[in-house]
Amino acid sequence: MAQTYDLILKNGIVINQDGIGKRDIGVKDGRIVAIGSLDQAAGGEVVSCEGLHVLPGVIDDQVHFREPGLDHKEDLESGSRAAVMGGVTAVFEMPNTNPLTTDAATLEDKIRRGHHRMHCDFAFWVGGTHDNVKDLPELERLPGAAGIKVFMGSSTGSLLVEDDAGVKAILSAIRRRAAFHSEDEMMLRERKDLRIDNDPSSHPVWRSEQVALHCTERLVRLAHETGARVHVLHITSEEEIRFLAKHKDVASCEITPHHLTMIAPDCYRDLGTLAQMNPPVREARHRDALWWGIAQGVADVLGSDHAPHTLEEKAKPYPNSPSGMTGVQTLVPLMLDHVNAGRLSLERFVDLTSAGVARLFGLATKGRIAVGYDADFTIVDMKRQQVITRDWIASKSQWSPYEGKQVTGWPIGTIVRGHRVMWEGALVTPSLGEPVLFNEALPR
Repeated sequence: MAQTYDLILKNGIVINQDGIGKRDIGVKDGRIVAIGSLDQAAGGEVVSCEGLHVLPGVIDDQVHFREPGLDHKEDLESGSRAAVMGGVTAVFEMPNTNPLTTDAATLEDKIRRGHHRMHCDFAFWVGGTHDNVKDLPELERLPGAAGIKVFMGSSTGSLLVEDDAGVKAILSAIRRRAAFHSEDEMMLRERKDLRIDNDPSSHPVWRSEQVALHCTERLVRLAHETGARVHVLHITSEEEIRFLAKHKDVASCEITPHHLTMIAPDCYRDLGTLAQMNPPVREARHRDALWWGIAQGVADVLGSDHAPHTLEEKAKPYPNSPSGMTGVQTLVPLMLDHVNAGRLSLERFVDLTSAGVARLFGLATKGRIAVGYDADFTIVDMKRQQVITRDWIASKSQWSPYEGKQVTGWPIGTIVRGHRVMWEGALVTPSLGEPVLFNEALPR
């Protein structure tokens, strides 16, 4: 009698631990149960992937979906809709909402809001502060917690931990790998006079590579002193990536697609404040060094740092304009375009967006196409040429810095735990998002 599956993906070019090859995949109860030739099997749903690449589901470890408190920019539903439209199957969302995600109640509230309302699976970073240090060992192990996130710069209120003593106290309290926004707040205050009114190209002058490097040097020293593991978000400079290459024992790092794609001063001339980010887009030598970090294996993951603001907010004159841009929906097509241009291999892209995330943060059942793992897949057409348009962007903020850019390589389907959520640009399954499981936070 023929084996029966809930879903069969037929004749796709699969990327897994065996390399790249044409295979079928059988799915039952949301998990992968067979890989190989399934010609004799039956499926409740059979999806032809002929000519398409089937990748492990892309995971974005850094998004800002703004809910609660800033819902006019984005919310969990709209942000996750943008994610799956772009081929992303899971996201880790940041704590700088209103109220801040800094205790069990605010984390539980976000999980409740996201459950079966978000279109992809999810986890939430918990903000580490001076005030909640004693609670962090419990908070980092709660269901749905991605870990602890600390802002050493670029934040306000209690989420800002700018001093070595505060950071050291947090690192001494926790056991999981913590994520850091690494810019030196004291230096930022001292350098504020370097900002030029109505000139966003002065943004990277104010928030210089020295500001980022000095903070990262402090962070790595504290990690060595405490024996902690740290994850440095959105690396932007040659100095940082070469420094971190010498400290892989304690520090992992993330690079974003916009820092791999844009350069100053061109981006500020062409986009104005739409290109304004923290930390900022820098000159070509820094972008080239980040590509060196990709090629040499120094970079561990790619994250979009999706941080939407409305066009009205972004239109404020610099420096009153907010920093941040949309990115979760364009992560996959932008990076596939880089793959097609020969800047990285498809296998390296997979490592940066699924296997690397699982390895760093200890995801229990995600990050690989392997039997027993969640049936999360990003299905792409590596040959499709498409122009990124504003009407494709699902974010509430409805803009992209890449509007009008033609890319080669496009997400065709997003499958989350065996459910075909997006196919050919359309949502085809109601939202079924669930919390991601982590090895270091499994229920006892």
